[in-house]
Amino acid sequence: MRICSLLPSATEILYALGLGDAVVGVTHECDFPPEAAAKPALIRPRVDPQAAPAEIDRQVSELVARGESIYAVDAELLARLSPDLIVTQDLCHVCAASPDDLATALTRLPVCPQVLTLTPHSLADVWNDIRRVGEVTGRRECAEELATALEGRVAEVEARASGATARPRSLCLEWLDPYYVGGHWVPEMVARAGGEDALGKAGEPSFRVSAGQVAESQPDVIVVMPCGYNLSRSQAELNQMKMPDGWQDLPAVRERRIFAVDANSYFSRPGPRLADGVAVLASLFHPDVFPLV
Repeated sequence: MRICSLLPSATEILYALGLGDAVVGVTHECDFPPEAAAKPALIRPRVDPQAAPAEIDRQVSELVARGESIYAVDAELLARLSPDLIVTQDLCHVCAASPDDLATALTRLPVCPQVLTLTPHSLADVWNDIRRVGEVTGRRECAEELATALEGRVAEVEARASGATARPRSLCLEWLDPYYVGGHWVPEMVARAGGEDALGKAGEPSFRVSAGQVAESQPDVIVVMPCGYNLSRSQAELNQMKMPDGWQDLPAVRERRIFAVDANSYFSRPGPRLADGVAVLASLFHPDVFPLV
């Protein structure tokens, strides 16, 4: 089987199921496991990923307003790779190529491959997507084993966190200029790790919030997880962050409980490492119960 993955989380799932050798094409962002980065990149961004957060937001907003996709599919390369299966998503068009772009590229193929579309909104959806990938690739047993293990790990963290004396209010910032709070599976991850999401809504998309809302949320912990950023870039953005009015009065600031995390690895991508992300949050919320990871 020849497989093309059009999103990093799908690439991680495919490799986790032992299908790395079958993957013939990925995206420009597929960097885990490291060997995935050596595969041909089928997707390129139409925005500058190295620009400042405010500039990226401006470019994305302009493209969306014009009804244009943020990513481009290399239709010629896709035709040369001639995949049997394409794994993509229809959850967030800021995260992957749009279905329309893919449909246009598929018209150039002499034989249309099978297309598996993933649209997770919760941790359970992510684990079930692993099972779906296993089903279509002949790795059903392996996928079931992996999904069950991930469910078990999160359940274990949740059980330990339930014994903590308090559930800290957490503000998960998915973007810093303007401010966005994490959505979909992130508020659930907070809850399973023994916290309370101050603004995010489980199962719903991330959304923009004002500086006033940030101040009013009065979080005990602030987690900086800019979508698409690794740890070093998250730290850099936190250091350059424009602090809103009232910032110094927030409990998290007074107690020095502001943390930059590796969003790419543990929060942004709906793949196996979300289970690790729950453990990361638990260590930030309850360091007396969980050792730092």
